[in-house]
Amino acid sequence: MTIEFAILGFLSYEPLTGYDLKKRFAGSDLLHWSGNSNQSYPALVALRQAGQVAQTVEQPPRGPARKVYALTEAGRAALREWLLATPDPPTLRHPLLVHLLWADQLTPPEQADLLARYEEELNIRLLMLREQARRQPAEQAVRPLREAAQRRWLAVFEEELAWIRELRAELAAAEGG
Repeated sequence: MTIEFAILGFLSYEPLTGYDLKKRFAGSDLLHWSGNSNQSYPALVALRQAGQVAQTVEQPPRGPARKVYALTEAGRAALREWLLATPDPPTLRHPLLVHLLWADQLTPPEQADLLARYEEELNIRLLMLREQARRQPAEQAVRPLREAAQRRWLAVFEEELAWIRELRAELAAAEGG
């Protein structure tokens, strides 16, 4: 999946500025893009050149002009075609697993500390995900597939937390016995 399809998805609901898109990306743990200018603006330019988004410039009564992007019929068709395509299986990029490949070079207390810090990060992320789900606007709560995606993301982090706790317990038992 490319950032372009995420942008088309956001624009399928309503026209947005680049800043609005950045806020949408930042507010979603389901998307792995930050939506910063280096990512979203080149994508918007490419989508505009492809005729999939249209740009209008609005001059509010106060402040600078705003570029507002809207989905075109070509953009809606591209989004629909992408939605109908078979998704790729998930790609697992798991920084902790890479750490664990060589973590035997650490002392047992250093290993325990690494895992404890990771567990704390998972706890924080889970709290944030639960709070985001709780604050979900009412109009988005009625989208069952969006809700299913959120539930799956929560489950991934809950499973990861259970696994890290189990691993910490195994290491503690091995160290004590």
